[in-house]
Amino acid sequence: MSVGEAPKTPKTRSAPAERGRMDKRRAIVEAALRVFSQVGYTQASLDMIATEAGVAKPTIYNHLGSKENLFRHVMTETAARSNAKTLQVLESFPNDPDRLRPGLREVAHKLVDCYCDEQSEAVRRLLYAEAVRFPDLFDEVRASGPDQFTDALAGRLARLANAGHLRVEDPERAANQFIALVYDGLPELSALGTRPLDPEQVEKIVSAGVDTFLRAFGAPGPTTPSASG
Repeated sequence: MSVGEAPKTPKTRSAPAERGRMDKRRAIVEAALRVFSQVGYTQASLDMIATEAGVAKPTIYNHLGSKENLFRHVMTETAARSNAKTLQVLESFPNDPDRLRPGLREVAHKLVDCYCDEQSEAVRRLLYAEAVRFPDLFDEVRASGPDQFTDALAGRLARLANAGHLRVEDPERAANQFIALVYDGLPELSALGTRPLDPEQVEKIVSAGVDTFLRAFGAPGPTTPSASG
């Protein structure tokens, strides 16, 4: 380097190039989820996924490797994105005992919207369909998604119980029961996410679920009136 010449800096990938790479990766993941959910893991091929994503087959290998690696990545990444969206539901979790019932209904409706999201349903169908082939993936997806939400919900319920607004001895069990009550029957009604839900049916299930939950766990007083009260 001559005197006065600025030192050379290592070349780095430009921001537009990096965004383009991430966009292409995202397109591959979303296309793969559609193909896997439509034809199943066994029948899906990288050629089909490449066509769906609008990329060359070698591009998939460069980004995500083999079909098995791609499937694992699709499941964990989509579950993580769905989980992040689901955890946001708890931002509206009620702390005011006078708004406990409507607040829990609001949380329940948002939770159902997340659970019945097209991509969430696709992951759920694939998770159960391929549990025998990928038992470790089943546990990994559960741990990175639904289990995290259950733990977070249990924490909110424990706070309400500590404040005397609920009667909860086992917050984790109560959280699982809340989810089961407000989500009850929806997988069957939607045929595991393959047909739209009737909003009136969803409202009935959510309302009945919250009412049942509060009858079981509500503290005596103004927080546990009947639905008509």
